[in-house]
Amino acid sequence: MKKDEPPLDFPDTLEGFEYAFNEKGQLRHIKTGEPFVFNYREDLHRWNQKRYEALGEIITKYVYELLEKDCNLKKISIPVDATESEPKSFIFMSEDALTNPQKLMVLIHGSGVVRAGQWARRLIINEDLDSGTQIPFIKRAMDEGYGVIVLNPNENYIEVEKPKIHVPSSSDSSDEPAEKRERKDKVSKETKKRRDFYEKYRNPQREKEMMQLYIRENGSPEEHAVYVWDHFIAQSAAENVFFVAHSYGGLAFVELMIQREADVKSKVTAVALTDSVHNVWHQEAGKTIREWMRENCCNWVSSSEPLDTSVESMLPDCPRVSAGTILEVGGIAVNNSLS
Repeated sequence: MKKDEPPLDFPDTLEGFEYAFNEKGQLRHIKTGEPFVFNYREDLHRWNQKRYEALGEIITKYVYELLEKDCNLKKISIPVDATESEPKSFIFMSEDALTNPQKLMVLIHGSGVVRAGQWARRLIINEDLDSGTQIPFIKRAMDEGYGVIVLNPNENYIEVEKPKIHVPSSSDSSDEPAEKRERKDKVSKETKKRRDFYEKYRNPQREKEMMQLYIRENGSPEEHAVYVWDHFIAQSAAENVFFVAHSYGGLAFVELMIQREADVKSKVTAVALTDSVHNVWHQEAGKTIREWMRENCCNWVSSSEPLDTSVESMLPDCPRVSAGTILEVGGIAVNNSLS
């Protein structure tokens, strides 16, 4: 970690970064037309990473705007009965998500920094919006008459600055002899000096110490999936519910099945998984769940084999087939499964 690291003070807009998405949905530099450059400053990996993360936060907000403006989805706050002062999250829904009598599509992304509407931040930045976001899935589903619900399983908490705790100095003890107070003050100053010296290298730019306040009943992807099921999906009028779940989203779906097996079986028609990381043994999914998954789920996995080629699995649950790509999301396979 370099002591001469530049300030971690980054723009809060794409324009400030001098980037924009072109007509093909590719992120390009406004002046040079070049793709995003991670190593903007040589030998400053931490600074470059912080810059990348700052850009990622802007892109998250940008995708939220696209969900509302381009896909006409509504942003719905959760918990549904949240007080004004408590931490909140949100999901996105189409206008007819709860009233469409025929079909409802539910999208769940994977773990990490991605948020509602995204499959992979890296693909959004380095490839294009169609590769890295759920927007093509949403638009096609709506074109084919589906209601849509977009989950936000990684939005589990809000961060606030840790309150500063005041520790009374030894000089506050007026009953002590002056000599003893001076000696204790000297030790206290030396301790503070050593602590500040260490802190300078651990946290060279005095970044704020943050604490996490978890969102009620949505403190994990698994909790979030169950909460959205109970308060939205289970209340929907759709005769047929379909899930598309990527990576950890597949694990969250299996956990939902374990907790709401009868309800899920009564409403869910089919599940398209992409590189799902679920494990029916570790999650202790029962025999009836495994049998249902064999009949109603399919996991498209990263593979250089032709699309839909069977891929061997060690788990006794749903079939695994090739996504026909080694990219992070088997988008083509899942797109084909919508029809």
